[in-house]
Amino acid sequence: MAGVYISFSSLILIVPLALLLLLYFIVRPKPARVPIKNRHVFITGGSSGIGLSLAHLCARQGASVSLLARDAAKLEEAKQSIKLATGCDVSVFSADVRDYDAVKRAVEEAGPIDVLVCNHGVFVPQELAEQEIEEIKFMVDVNLMGTFHLIKAALPGMKKNRAELGPGSIAIMSSQAGQVGIYGYTAYSASKFGLKGLAEALQQEIISDNIHVSLIFPPDTDTPGLVEETKRRPQLTSIIAASSGAMKADEVAKKSLNGIESGTFIVPCNFEGFLLSVATAGLSPQRSFLMAFVEVTTAGLMRLAGLFFQWNWYGAIDKWRSTNTRT
Repeated sequence: MAGVYISFSSLILIVPLALLLLLYFIVRPKPARVPIKNRHVFITGGSSGIGLSLAHLCARQGASVSLLARDAAKLEEAKQSIKLATGCDVSVFSADVRDYDAVKRAVEEAGPIDVLVCNHGVFVPQELAEQEIEEIKFMVDVNLMGTFHLIKAALPGMKKNRAELGPGSIAIMSSQAGQVGIYGYTAYSASKFGLKGLAEALQQEIISDNIHVSLIFPPDTDTPGLVEETKRRPQLTSIIAASSGAMKADEVAKKSLNGIESGTFIVPCNFEGFLLSVATAGLSPQRSFLMAFVEVTTAGLMRLAGLFFQWNWYGAIDKWRSTNTRT
């Protein structure tokens, strides 16, 4: 019996160590570091919120920063705020990401980009049955097609001389609504879920060019856009999403920049986002064998937790519907 006990105890240690060793050799792409100092960082949606906070961080680290947004007046305010806070001049470009020609002109004028941050986005919450088709198209065109436009315009310059210039990065700002669908977010989630497929395939296409993709999943973030969004949120959306608190833009920017610099593919911004990233890892690339170990060993548990969440959400929907039907 003692021999059996010792063998079982050894097995408990050997299996995890063997799994760690296996993951060390098979995780791809390999770890990378993307420097920010003395690099050209191009940020869309950079006139406010997360984009502006990222611009401040990058400027403080010695990057050459370019900002793109639609509102020229807000861009000028952002430029002056960065100048005042850091002493750094930034370049600003007014363009609509839905207009590929305008985006391409701005990118060409800005010059070759080392780090592209696709941070633009719009969100109008509403049930699909009630939402106008033009609003749906607007979200898809800005959030998904706008990202295609930026990447397509920037890639030729980003690919040049990467061996001499060092690693480049394309960071794509998704949302926790790009990891899990929520009532009232049908169109928005569709536009953000699409970014994951874009990012996964793109990473395979440009890994040989030494360009690394980061897909960032912030929760609700305390920005002017969130204030407007909550005015239109369906009541059920607020009930289901009540457990997820809002983060400050500066906090999301710091998490995002850390993920970009480490070449991390999936970048969560809080603990809930971390759990979602484990639960939805699927076939996404993973650079950290330790994180891969967490994903492999907790996948079943995360699925169970997800089923409990669904049980709670559908229960809330049934309760709300029955109450409002009677009244």
